[in-house]
Amino acid sequence: MDLNRQTALALQQEGKAAYQAGDPHDSSPYNRYGNADQQFGYQYWTRGWVKARSAAEATEEQTGASAGR
Repeated sequence: MDLNRQTALALQQEGKAAYQAGDPHDSSPYNRYGNADQQFGYQYWTRGWVKARSAAEATEEQTGASAGR
């Protein structure tokens, strides 16, 4: 694996897509304790998953606040 910014962004997009598909957080296809490539994949895939979850939670809070008014 080429450890660069483009790869990191692609891994983040994979994580975001997994969240959108409803995959649980621990279903990362990368090994947290594996070799450097696996650790890199896990780190950025997870970062994308967390960003997607945070964005969804923020949207839910805004929608809930709007509905409560």
